[in-house]
Amino acid sequence: MDRNYEFNWDIIGDLNEGRPNLGDKVNLVLYRLMQYTFRDVTEQKLGTEACNQLFYDAGYIAGKFFFDHYLAEFKTLPLNGFVAELQRVMKELGIGILRVEAADPEKGEFTLTVGEDLDCSGLPDLGIEVCNYDEGFIAGIFLKYTGQQFKAKEIDCWCSGDRTCRFDVKRA
Repeated sequence: MDRNYEFNWDIIGDLNEGRPNLGDKVNLVLYRLMQYTFRDVTEQKLGTEACNQLFYDAGYIAGKFFFDHYLAEFKTLPLNGFVAELQRVMKELGIGILRVEAADPEKGEFTLTVGEDLDCSGLPDLGIEVCNYDEGFIAGIFLKYTGQQFKAKEIDCWCSGDRTCRFDVKRA
């Protein structure tokens, strides 16, 4: 298979050099415009299931790199300390407001919520969960923190009528 690149953090570039006046900020509308037009084209060409899996897989890669770039120094913290740092970083970067509703570290089972979610908060009620990218993102972060595979599944979403996104996260 031909590939133009394999993702690595360098592909994000030097934002200070490339955007000395505009910096690293962009309007959320433009982020969603890109995300949902990609979803539309991907779903048209590959179908809904493949589209959702591609977004999950992309989120998974992003979660692992996000951990390496923003969270690696907190890897040795106990779970509560790590979650506090993850909450702080997610809020500071405008990703969302993370809460842990339930945690059973022994079983490897967690229920997380993300309020004001970057991907969907404020969208119309579509009757479906749309945060496949977030599912993968969470699973990637859990892999890097624990060294074990996890699967994240959104069970409530702004787009399914809830006002927060809720994820079941389980060790695979």
